[in-house]
Amino acid sequence: MSDFFAQNGFQLETRHDGPGGLARALEARFDLILLDVMLPNLDGFEVLKQIRRRSAVPVIMLTARTEQRDRIAGLDGGADDYLPKPFAPHELLARVRAVLRRSAPGFAVKSDMISVGDVRLNPQTREVWNNRQPVEVTSIEFDILDLLMRSAGRVVSRDELASVLYQRESTPFERAIDVHISHLRKKLEASERVVIRSVRGVGYLFASSEERSK
Repeated sequence: MSDFFAQNGFQLETRHDGPGGLARALEARFDLILLDVMLPNLDGFEVLKQIRRRSAVPVIMLTARTEQRDRIAGLDGGADDYLPKPFAPHELLARVRAVLRRSAPGFAVKSDMISVGDVRLNPQTREVWNNRQPVEVTSIEFDILDLLMRSAGRVVSRDELASVLYQRESTPFERAIDVHISHLRKKLEASERVVIRSVRGVGYLFASSEERSK
């Protein structure tokens, strides 16, 4: 995989155990981290937890575990995406490029500050405030919130979210978007004037206090 990415124009470093990977991830500035779950001495879930305490760098998790709970655990820990093994190298490359596009400076620069109810979002600095208090969000959480706030009052389908975030359609068994939405709800729960509402079988609605009462 190192040779494959090098051939496609990426500069990368590799570490083959959890402690070594964690130390390097925290001491240097990287655009993205590919994190295997099954690492010696310190597994990927713990490495991710430690990274998230100090960094919002995008993380894609790779796992040979097929159980849904393991994938959800990675997303709950703050991963931006996951890919189960075995996988095609070009699929991983496509996901890496998608995550890098989302996290690149200027990617979300579409207009000035966005405000809905108590929530404010700055596309240029990728910062979020709720009730004038800063809210820490991951790269993918920011992009979901950005899309929902720009579409406030309109239902955004799961396919639309997946298309923007992953450049592919959602699948009936995919829980990634649901987990990220759950994280956003918890982080915005202090707001009394907005809510992210689930529309069963369709998608999500970012509603202000006026729409909540309907």
